[in-house]
Amino acid sequence: MALYTIGEVALLCDINPVTLRAWQRRYGLLKPQRTDGGHRLFNDDDIDRIREIKRWIDTGVQVSKVKTLLSEGTPEQQSGWREHQETLLHFLQGGNLNRLRLWIKERGRDYPAQTLVNHLFIPLRLRLQSSQPTLQALLSVLDGLLINYISVCMASARKRQGRDALVIGWNITDTTRLWLEGWVACEQGWRVDVLAHSLNQLRPELFDGQTLLVWCGDSSTVGQQEQLQQWRDQGLNVLRLGN
Repeated sequence: MALYTIGEVALLCDINPVTLRAWQRRYGLLKPQRTDGGHRLFNDDDIDRIREIKRWIDTGVQVSKVKTLLSEGTPEQQSGWREHQETLLHFLQGGNLNRLRLWIKERGRDYPAQTLVNHLFIPLRLRLQSSQPTLQALLSVLDGLLINYISVCMASARKRQGRDALVIGWNITDTTRLWLEGWVACEQGWRVDVLAHSLNQLRPELFDGQTLLVWCGDSSTVGQQEQLQQWRDQGLNVLRLGN
């Protein structure tokens, strides 16, 4: 497999070498090889990954959120997820909500929640996030169906043995993502309830005796990280959802 210097990659991908270094060091998006002298070397897979990162950013995704959206597996698997997105989008545009509910339920039987969240629902929701009224309406329909489906999954999980927990959003704006993260926690053995509204200030003492699963968004602030650690040091059952 051919190897390319960072300068050659910059020319091939029309990108600044400084940006490539930032993607590697700050965001962990790239893992180039190194020469004995410490110089970066990129292969063809790296080139494809860089171009995929650029595509996400060009669609308006913040670079800090790209890592969770990068394709994994073989090209055939990557193409398969894109096809699933297109199928779901087709059902949305057709307005057949009953067929759409059934399709989501079928995918829920075929794949783990984390896989569907990362490769189907997050990417498609990002594609629909727009100022255009039509796309806003489609996103609203999709979010409603997802929350309804996840509620059913959570109700079913409460019939099984597991650990009870309350899923809480801490200073977030995307409530649907909170439900998606709660769904993942549900499949990990938690029996969860979801707090309906995000809290600007989190006070664990208001939920005495309960385990709290906290979603801070794709990236928590330094202050949130320090506070979460402080609560854990105090013996409080406060856990952060996500990475």
